[in-house]
Amino acid sequence: MFLQWVLEGGHGPNAPDELILSRNARNVVTGVIYYGTQLVLAADDDATVDAFAIETRRHRGLRSFVGPIAAVTRLWERVRDWHKAPAIVRAAQPLYVLEPAGLNAPRDAAGVRLARLDDAEQIAEYSAQMMVGELGYDPRVARAGFLAGVRHQIEAGNWWVWMIDGRIRFQCSVGSRSRHTAQIQGVWTPPSERGRGYATAALGAIAHRLLENNPTLSLYVNDFNVSAIALYERLGFERRGTFATYLFP
Repeated sequence: MFLQWVLEGGHGPNAPDELILSRNARNVVTGVIYYGTQLVLAADDDATVDAFAIETRRHRGLRSFVGPIAAVTRLWERVRDWHKAPAIVRAAQPLYVLEPAGLNAPRDAAGVRLARLDDAEQIAEYSAQMMVGELGYDPRVARAGFLAGVRHQIEAGNWWVWMIDGRIRFQCSVGSRSRHTAQIQGVWTPPSERGRGYATAALGAIAHRLLENNPTLSLYVNDFNVSAIALYERLGFERRGTFATYLFP
């Protein structure tokens, strides 16, 4: 998802990041690794992961390692002797894909729309709450920059909300996009609004809208988040793999 987006130019020509390909003796690509604030990798075999582990010595201060569980786990085993220890390990994160024929939801829900700039404060607050729980850090310590990032994503048309009486009942965003899929992230229902069916109705309606311009939708979720998994499977998402994430202080 993310790597395909980067390969297709989604990260912009001036991004201060590095993308490295690994090729075998027949000049066939066997893996891709991305170094930015996070490390993201995909690899076909152990030898490729081992080569990326050596390359990773040049990249310090990464916030996270993300990728398919086998590759990320092996990479960590190869760098743990010299790398700082993770603060949080999300050892199993099911990857889900939704195809148009599989979507099981009404087409619309009143109040579901793209976010506007005047929604930014609410979105930022709920996003920060989610990040504290999921990632272990609070982006509000650098509030101005965090809010600016939310505003930028709203202006890019990547944030969706369900508003009732001026209050967000559900929100999510679209992260990386490629010609194959759009990745949904930031799925959040405020705690006081849970158990009322808002997420099912809102995400279903948003999925219908997104599938008008994207061939599939995808996301990944922590395996202990059973309510979220139930939501995705209820809407027709199918499990296609497992990711893992190592988060560093």
